Amino acid sequence: MRMWSCLSVFLLFLFYPAAATPSSQLHRFSESASRIGNNNNYLTKEELWFSQTLDHYSPYDHRKFQQRYYQFLDFFRIPDGPVFLVICGEYSCDGIKNDYISVLANKFGAAVVSLEHRYYGKSSPFRTLATENLRYLSSKQALFDLAVFRQSYQESLNARLNRTKTDNPWFVFGVSYPGALSAWFRLKFPHLTCGSIASSAVVLAVYNFPEFDQQIGESAGVECKAVLQETTRLIEQKLATNGKALKASFNAANLENDGDFLYFMADAAVTAFQYGNPDILCKPLVEAKKHGDDLVEAYAKFIKDFFLKSEGSTQSYNQQNLKNTAITENSADRLWWFQVCTEVAYFQVAPSNDSIRSHKVDTRQYPNWHHSYTSFLTTYHLDLCKNVFGKGIYPDVDATNLYYGGTKIAGSKIVFTNGSQDPWRRASKQISSPDMPSYTITCHNCGHGTDMRGCPQSPFNIEGNDKNCTSPDAVHKVRQKIIEHMDLWLSQCQDMSRSCI
Repeated sequence: MRMWSCLSVFLLFLFYPAAATPSSQLHRFSESASRIGNNNNYLTKEELWFSQTLDHYSPYDHRKFQQRYYQFLDFFRIPDGPVFLVICGEYSCDGIKNDYISVLANKFGAAVVSLEHRYYGKSSPFRTLATENLRYLSSKQALFDLAVFRQSYQESLNARLNRTKTDNPWFVFGVSYPGALSAWFRLKFPHLTCGSIASSAVVLAVYNFPEFDQQIGESAGVECKAVLQETTRLIEQKLATNGKALKASFNAANLENDGDFLYFMADAAVTAFQYGNPDILCKPLVEAKKHGDDLVEAYAKFIKDFFLKSEGSTQSYNQQNLKNTAITENSADRLWWFQVCTEVAYFQVAPSNDSIRSHKVDTRQYPNWHHSYTSFLTTYHLDLCKNVFGKGIYPDVDATNLYYGGTKIAGSKIVFTNGSQDPWRRASKQISSPDMPSYTITCHNCGHGTDMRGCPQSPFNIEGNDKNCTSPDAVHKVRQKIIEHMDLWLSQCQDMSRSCI
């Protein structure tokens, strides 16, 4: 990271909210100037606040809430440099990550701003997360948040530069659900951004999603897939004979609901492929199989040594925890499940045959599940939605896809990228169309958001370092394509007097 310049100091004073006093500005500068040495994973963690409209669809409801955001100006080419809007998603947004976007910002002379998603982190409109208070939690409201924030920030920028009716070129970024928001923002507000990067963007809402598990099987390969399937069968058997002891061996005694436990068992394996760590899972299991060792014990070791060390606990899978309406550090789980249960579903169900994950999520309640496979598929998920949020909560997937277009999104100037091993790519746009190129980065550990995060995708890599990708060249090629598209679309914005249509 380059040293702070006189211009950087000037910009800090220039862009902090007008309400800040000189003394608070100096205090902020001292914090910002030291943040690089304190945590290289972030460009900045300094919180700023924006007064956001609660309901963008009501002309009568004028309630506001405070929405957290961040800005990073070290690379900004004053006065006409672009502004990169990094979308935060279904998590507490604690700063602007120092991933590959920072490399792009440096290259293009961009300011970087990032807005926390409504309800998540410190941006909650209400004091509790009771179901009736979640009515304003939706992707549609979130997109309007971004549009209103973008307009307000541009106006503030113009005021500080002593100009009017001028727009800097804007570009939008997101990974995963924020990747979908990035694509949808360009779709719904094309006049507010020159283009968007939609990394691992899950733009297709899916009710039954067996393709997710099928991709895990492909990513695992024949040998590892077979061992995972055998491990699942052994877990099912032990769950039926001594479930308490089995759950305790996985540090999951709190998951009293067998469906929650089996969902946890499947999801733990998923993360290895999704985030570029397949060998951490597959190698020990395959070796255990070759040596005749206990596969369940080997899988429990993987979960305790790796999965739970990164996740912290199994609370995300506990429906009792999901029912907690208090605002806590774990609230993101409840909030995301609400979005799942109302808009997008993504119900990860077992394929009818050759599945890795268990079919028996609801065996005790539905002993004849194999005679009504279609109805079984969503039983666990719909029961969870009803149990956690109450009656009448269900995902209107058809309405979501009708509104946004799914993989037939009729947008323009959107780059879609996916990692070859990522199960979520089955809900993304993987086929290029005019003015919406789609690229797949192919390598053994190329998973979720590889273009922005490098390899593995978790834990974090500074500036999206790709040196640990099994094919760095595959990442380089897609990143070069991203740069070419951005360069073209940003220049087109400037050529049209910064009217990004």
